[in-house]
Amino acid sequence: MGLGNLHLISTSFAGSKFVSMIPYWMSRTQLLLGDEPIEKLMGSHVLVVGLGGVGGICAEMIARSGVGKMTIVDADTVDLSNGNRQIPALHSTAGKLKAEVMAARLRDINPELDLTVLPTYMEKEKAAELVQSAPYDFIVDCIDTLSPKVMLLKACVEAGIPVVSSLGAGGKLDPSLVTIAPLEESKECTLARYVRKRLHKQGIYKGITVVYSPEKIDPEKVIVTEKAYPKKSLIGTISYMPAIFGCQCASVVIRALIQPEKEA
Repeated sequence: MGLGNLHLISTSFAGSKFVSMIPYWMSRTQLLLGDEPIEKLMGSHVLVVGLGGVGGICAEMIARSGVGKMTIVDADTVDLSNGNRQIPALHSTAGKLKAEVMAARLRDINPELDLTVLPTYMEKEKAAELVQSAPYDFIVDCIDTLSPKVMLLKACVEAGIPVVSSLGAGGKLDPSLVTIAPLEESKECTLARYVRKRLHKQGIYKGITVVYSPEKIDPEKVIVTEKAYPKKSLIGTISYMPAIFGCQCASVVIRALIQPEKEA
């Protein structure tokens, strides 16, 4: 039997031994966190919407943490121009659905993962339906178009489900400026400003954690083109910045899920 199929044996404080249901591949996480936080992760359900440069790595980090149930959403296909920054983008996956590529990858990381794959566009009219479709413990917004992004965030706040949102990673180079903060405290980020404005019109001012960078974007690195549809423009990107945003989003989720239960 390969080591990957073995389950760890844990020792109780009384000295007696019992078989833990934590799989061997999670042993290093177990060493860091302990059994109870791992079991919380294994019992959690996380929704990740958008599987591009930020969402792909975010979904992978959440799966690698041991989260036992996930739903991933993206209708886009891999384009070779994604290859500089997106986890699902390889020459061998060009033209394939990102959701299907990521599903195969996540199941290879954790064969026991309970995974729902939705290769569909996040239409703003269906945001509330998606949010209410399952008892999610946390939702991650990695959508890069404004209207569905805002409607997903609105649905999360109204449903009382914790959410973290990735703001603009494009056009930025300095990883030391990437910040986790409440949306209302974000600054020097064009996407954050647009999101806040739209949400304020919906009466929403608080309740959303974001990952953003205040680094200023060189306007010469942005081009307006129909090829960007449904967005209006394309912006230059570097390999590591979307991944850093994605890892920061995953950290928000994971650290929240392993928090001790608050006493009533």
